[in-house]
Amino acid sequence: MNHHLVILKKPYLELIVSGRKTIELRLSTGRSRLFGRVQPGDGLFLKVSAGLVCARATVADVKCYETLTPPVIARIKRQYNDRIMGAAAVWESLMDRKSGLLVWLREVRRIEPIRIEKKDWRAWVVLKEGKDFGLLDEAAYK
Repeated sequence: MNHHLVILKKPYLELIVSGRKTIELRLSTGRSRLFGRVQPGDGLFLKVSAGLVCARATVADVKCYETLTPPVIARIKRQYNDRIMGAAAVWESLMDRKSGLLVWLREVRRIEPIRIEKKDWRAWVVLKEGKDFGLLDEAAYK
């Protein structure tokens, strides 16, 4: 089981915590570096952009896409946007993406907010011992 730090804009984080957004979508212009690294059962720490880690979730399922085209992206939007909750402008900005994944979320819960020192622009980090922002300490699971 892996653990991940997922950075979200505030409206999307709130939709996840409220239970309305149950799928997280991540699309890339190149091959997604997350392929094979996100699996059912993995733990997610959810952090608001420029803010605190304030929720946890578990990966229920993952679907990877390696050869996206605008018609495939439009189909993903039609099929899943009621659970992705993406605005029309966001979908329009994603039409040039070539790969990505859908991550189904379960067991979403708020946690005591945790401040971490993260200075880079990565919006999804696969956590590793020693490079985990202190999130894999037992205290982070409460």
